[in-house]
Amino acid sequence: MKTSKRILIIVGAVVILIAIIGAYKFSGDSDIYMQNNSGGVSPQIKAYDATYKINGQEVKLENGIATTESAPGSASKIVTKYFGNDLKGDFDKDGTEDSAFIVTQNTGGTGTFYYVTTLLNKRTGKVAVDAVLLGDRIAPQSIDTGANNTIVVNYADRNQGDSFTAPPSVGKTIVLKVDTEVDPVTNAPSAQFGEVAQNFEGEADPAIMTLSMKSWNWINTTYSDDKGVTPKVPGKFTLTLKTDKTFSATTDCNGVGGEYTVKGNQISFTKMMSTLMFCEGSQEADFSKMLAEVQNFLFTSKGELVLGLKMDSGSVFFR
Repeated sequence: MKTSKRILIIVGAVVILIAIIGAYKFSGDSDIYMQNNSGGVSPQIKAYDATYKINGQEVKLENGIATTESAPGSASKIVTKYFGNDLKGDFDKDGTEDSAFIVTQNTGGTGTFYYVTTLLNKRTGKVAVDAVLLGDRIAPQSIDTGANNTIVVNYADRNQGDSFTAPPSVGKTIVLKVDTEVDPVTNAPSAQFGEVAQNFEGEADPAIMTLSMKSWNWINTTYSDDKGVTPKVPGKFTLTLKTDKTFSATTDCNGVGGEYTVKGNQISFTKMMSTLMFCEGSQEADFSKMLAEVQNFLFTSKGELVLGLKMDSGSVFFR
């Protein structure tokens, strides 16, 4: 009898151990399996142990976190973390399963910036898509698959001008599409997000996009001499063009406002005013100067607003 009890105890322990191992093996929606060049499956890669692109810079997460200096020798740190809300799907339509999710980044101040990104499974390895900013101190809700393999992100934000002490209460949705490309020199795959304008399916249609359709986030500015400028603090620089031909803008320091005129694809910003708070290291002056030098605009199939500068001296990109 005692022997039988021992056998039952041993069998029970083995069953429990197998269950624990199985649960560990199959838990974690962040697991990604990559196909290798021979068509086989390479070792498992965790979404929280991979390299991503945020504002054009590669960030390597280890155990879901990355800490880097905000500037060489600076005591201030940029902390990037894997947040979650994983979504699986074939976003680039190549027959393999990809994964989209949210990461956060703190640049040393009080803000916590939320981004949506994805890792694509390619036969040549994983490809990280440059992350898209959702906002500062928002409340993520869900990520779902939309029409034509798009990624639909729902989150709560604040009204324009609300204090960050106010809880996010305004529901927002952004629809993203992965645009895949092949580098003509290296023949390596690359990809980037394009924002799909609301109220229709597929890629953004420049013919139906309008200046007042949304608040635009400044992404970067490129000049004809190949120099470029990007915001030091993502999400701080926005541009809202109202139907009454007035505009408002937020910066990393003051608010800016004024009027704008449109004739065809020509646009100009006038009567610009701003609040007078001083912020050391602010890019507000550069941003305001860009707006003052704008002379035309266009929309792209990636859901972008591009403001062209006078004398073809450069372009200012918003999403």
